[in-house]
Amino acid sequence: MTVIEPSRKDILSHNRTKKYSATLRLWHWGNALIICGSLITVLINSTLLDRANVTPLIQNELNKDGVTATAQQAGNIGHALNDSVWEVHKWFGYVLAGLLLFRLILEFFQLADQKFIRKIKAAYHQFNQTKTNRQIARHEMVVKTIYACFYLLLTIMALTGLFLAFEDLMAPYKAIRHSVKEVHNFCMYLILAFIVVHLAGVFLAERKDSAGITSDMINGGNQ
Repeated sequence: MTVIEPSRKDILSHNRTKKYSATLRLWHWGNALIICGSLITVLINSTLLDRANVTPLIQNELNKDGVTATAQQAGNIGHALNDSVWEVHKWFGYVLAGLLLFRLILEFFQLADQKFIRKIKAAYHQFNQTKTNRQIARHEMVVKTIYACFYLLLTIMALTGLFLAFEDLMAPYKAIRHSVKEVHNFCMYLILAFIVVHLAGVFLAERKDSAGITSDMINGGNQ
């Protein structure tokens, strides 16, 4: 009986480390879904359930059923619907905070060359030391800096969101609630900007020198 020994190439291929670990990919796509869901709730409340839009709509629908409602009554119904959507928004926020905590813990268990901190240090070192391919080093440094800013934004969003969600417990700090809400809302616009930049960057990378980057975030890719 002939035994076929695996070739050295097959062994190396089998043992090749994934570029992105399964847990990191799970966090990435889970985080994307939660952020999208959270933004959708904001969109619904700022458009469909906006008081100016929903009040006359509710009045008209009630009138069709022979029920006469004042603008105040219709507005109260709209406000209740608005609050229901915000409850969903809160739960998205809780999951987002949990995912952020998971990402921070995951950083300690990642392989050395997959740690985000190490990647930032490597990009910074390459940018300062390299004399050739300066443009590539600069691009890598900019990308890593943008991701670092994104993580910072997520942290601010999570902390300010939890502050607003537990406003009863934060009653002693009620004076700063409005400021915290303003910061929370402003960070939302910055995250929207990041999403646009991120999608544009992935699209351009797929068309240029990083084809397969989306596939790598799905199947892990190879180092």
